[in-house]
Amino acid sequence: MTPAGVDYYITAAVLGAALLAKLPALVRGWRSPTVRTVNLLLFLPCVGFIFSSAAVVSAVNRLTGISNLSALLVHCVMTAYSCASLVLLDYWREGSGEQSRTRRRVRVWKTGCCAVIVALVGLFALGEAPVEQPRDFDTYYATTPFIREMLLLYLLAYLASAVAMAVVCRNWIVDIDRRTAHGPKTAVDRSLRVGLLVLVIAAVGNTIFALFKLTAITARWAGRDWDALSSGLGPFMAVTGVTIGLGLLVPAYGPGLIDRVWNPLLAIAALRPLWRLVRRSGPAPGNAVLLTPAWYAGPEQVLLYRLTTIHDWMLGLCAHCTEGVRERAYRRARESGAAEREAVAAGLAAMFTAAADDRAREPRRAAGPAGRAMDAVRAAEAQDPDLLVSISRALDAPARTGWAAFASPAPEGRSARYGLSASTPAS
Repeated sequence: MTPAGVDYYITAAVLGAALLAKLPALVRGWRSPTVRTVNLLLFLPCVGFIFSSAAVVSAVNRLTGISNLSALLVHCVMTAYSCASLVLLDYWREGSGEQSRTRRRVRVWKTGCCAVIVALVGLFALGEAPVEQPRDFDTYYATTPFIREMLLLYLLAYLASAVAMAVVCRNWIVDIDRRTAHGPKTAVDRSLRVGLLVLVIAAVGNTIFALFKLTAITARWAGRDWDALSSGLGPFMAVTGVTIGLGLLVPAYGPGLIDRVWNPLLAIAALRPLWRLVRRSGPAPGNAVLLTPAWYAGPEQVLLYRLTTIHDWMLGLCAHCTEGVRERAYRRARESGAAEREAVAAGLAAMFTAAADDRAREPRRAAGPAGRAMDAVRAAEAQDPDLLVSISRALDAPARTGWAAFASPAPEGRSARYGLSASTPAS
């Protein structure tokens, strides 16, 4: 057993908090083997870290009357944790626990885990460990018959599961990269890839833990004292435990955070050039209003308000638009090598820039009909659901699409970094 300090309690608290966050999903989907396994993977290391603390070790030994029983409990819990890790990866990989191949692999992992746990209990019962060792149990009893074999079996099983997890996660990452090499990655793909990378790091940490423990134990067999390799692993394992929790939570919560928080924030940033354009041209015409979200509104709601307001103000500018400006800017963009979607956005950017300048200079001047400009907007929206973002990108880089010669330069803005589809109806 490794020395326990406050780091173990902190790690147990973090994993416990993650488990509490997952409890609603467990209640709703307790029939799903994947959901049960995820919660088990958070519960087992939490229990393992608690039972590794010196205070709990002494309490368990005192209550049961069996010296060093806590060491056996920790070894059994961590063996079950290693098995659950591999089971979860099988469920994730197949997407369901019902495929026959997945069921066979899961049975193999569970059978092996039960066999190791039974062997650990049997070897502990056959051995003698009368002196309580809340800290350096592994190295203290490294040469004791049966206890020695118990420690070796536990560490070899732990090492094998860590290596297997690293290999499975690495191969899965390669499969994701190959599958998405010629297309965009979805939020699920990105979250899963990050989670797998984190789990690879955690698996490497578990591998290092097992190797250091084995080295310290074999040094004892050779009559050397390398106990420092084992006793100094407490903080390292605490960090590894937190890393495991993160690796499990990222695929579960990552897609939602990307879709509801990260992408809307990027969209809001990308829309700033267009937002500044429509606002600098003067007050909103007619019944167009400036929607202001509540202070507690999330990024999705803020983005919706921003899109709606921009759309309304753009329609108010349509009466000041000149079709010739749009057509000339579109042709210039195509001649400059821009794609069709980019050229359409460049034409609209030039047209609305000129319209905003016109209304800002002569707000009282009677404007022409808005029909053709509105038709152009509707046609562009039918082909480009991200039209407002495309126009904002064109405003942010007029020289690239070659429309700057046909309208006043747009305000400076940051380069667009947007990848979320966002559109509003053209009304």
